[in-house]
This record gives sequence, C-alpha cells and structure tokens, in this order.
Amino acid sequence: MLDLKTEKKIFDLGYKWVGGVDEAGRGPLAGPVVAACVVIGPDFKIDQEDLALIADSKKLSAKKREKLFGIIKEKVAAVEIGVVDNLLIDKINILQASFLAMRRAIKKLKIEPDYLLVDGNFKIPKLEKSQTAIVGGDAQVFCIAAASIIAKVSRDWMMTEIDKQYPQYGFAKHKGYGTKAHFAKIAEHGPCPLHRFSFKPIKEMMTK
Repeated sequence: MLDLKTEKKIFDLGYKWVGGVDEAGRGPLAGPVVAACVVIGPDFKIDQEDLALIADSKKLSAKKREKLFGIIKEKVAAVEIGVVDNLLIDKINILQASFLAMRRAIKKLKIEPDYLLVDGNFKIPKLEKSQTAIVGGDAQVFCIAAASIIAKVSRDWMMTEIDKQYPQYGFAKHKGYGTKAHFAKIAEHGPCPLHRFSFKPIKEMMTK
C-alpha cells in the first residue's frame, strides 16, 4: 500500500530532504529513457484522495495522470527530470542509460536531497549519496510513485512530439513499445533514427 511511512523513518533519522527516483522507458524499442526525482521535506502533506490516485496511477488514463503531474509539481519541494536519448542508450546500454538519466535529474534539482529512495534492485552508481533501492517502490513509497508519474507523463509528451517527426510509426499511441502495430510499421518502413538499434527485436529485423 502506498504511504509516507518510509520517508517518515528517514526524516526521523535526521535527514532533511528525501528524494524519490524512478524512470520510464526502459522497455520501448524507440525514443529516450526518462528519469525523475521528486523531493519532499518532513512537513510535506498530501490529501488521502490524491494519495489514492497516485497509488492507482498505472490504472489511470493519460489525462488523469497529467492532472496528477500538476498536483505533484505544486505540492513537492522540488522535481526534475533527466533524459538520455536512444543513441546513447545504444552506446552504453539501457541500464547504464537509466542510471545516467537519474543522475541528470538529481543534478538539476534546486533542492538537493540528502537521502534517495530508488525504485528497483539497484542503487544509483557513481553517486555519493545515502540511498536505498526498493523493489516495487512505486507501489509502496509516495516519493517514488510521484517520480514514476513525472517520468511517465514527461516521456509520453516527448513521444507525442516525436510522432510529429515520424508520423508513420504511430509513436503517439504506443510510445515506442513493442506492440503489434509498432512491429508492423517497422516492417513496412524500416526503423527510423529514433529506434534503439541495440535492442534485440530491431537487430533481428535489421538482419532479415
């Protein structure tokens, strides 16, 4: 269940600012990976109604997630995103690209968190900061769930813009994920410069 208990435990240890970190776009065949960091202080408060919506964000429509995006930005102390494009993903791999996007988001923050909560199995490398990695954190910890929404909505907007550049692929609908419609368009037109050529499905289509 999503709540603020994890953050409270960290504040009780004497930390001043807690940052939640998550990314969107590790799995798609095209476009960037986007990470977000959301920072809150010990006095942070949020309505139970908004908290419940954030908990259910993966079940919500894009419009409702966009509304939550605005609520989160208004209520938290600081929020930023970091972006790594498909070219760099191909060069350094998606895991390292995700970590780089996270570090970029954290570096841009106007309020620097002194403790990080990171969604997933791994702490962020090359970062001298106290942190804890939490598997399934976006379903348990508010600031990670909030970061998940910021990252997801931001990336969706980017893919909608990319769709204007390459309308033949339908990026605005599938956001670069490997749907049947997306595979059909790649088969018809070939990959575009925004596809991830290091990803196995694109590699295999290229060899054929």
